[in-house]
Amino acid sequence: MSDKTFERFVFDSLPANEAELSALPEASLDSPYKTAALVLAVLCNYEKDTDATIAMLNVLKGPEEMSVFEKQFLKDRLDGKQYKVFSFFEGATPENGYAPNTPYAVSVASNPYSFTNENWAVMHVQSSGADSLRQIKLRKKPSTGQWFLNEIQCLSDIRVPAEADPWA
Repeated sequence: MSDKTFERFVFDSLPANEAELSALPEASLDSPYKTAALVLAVLCNYEKDTDATIAMLNVLKGPEEMSVFEKQFLKDRLDGKQYKVFSFFEGATPENGYAPNTPYAVSVASNPYSFTNENWAVMHVQSSGADSLRQIKLRKKPSTGQWFLNEIQCLSDIRVPAEADPWA
């Protein structure tokens, strides 16, 4: 018996705006797995259109919008390092510059400690550039049953793409 549960999500294309995000079946946000997968799909748009990405993250945050601190956190973690987000998708490796396969597929995991606090979840995602799982923290809104983004904890540094690694 495994102590981890995985759910795999496949996206034909990644959302570029709120309308595209809302059209995805996972946008029901009725499971923490769906919301975590959407967070990663949305973050892939950061380099193309930061404002649209923030607007989509605000949808995923529910009743609270992204704070100034959270916006700066994303800027610090992703400027010039967009490859970090793509590293969570199947097929992305340091050797191929973290270019994922299409359609885009990502797996989200839970473990026995993911749901220790009522209405809170810590989901786990694997970067191909890191040795350990990374986390996305979510909060459930009991009145709607929806899971919303609380904290993006998965964007610490990973191995750089091979073409940028002087030791590769």
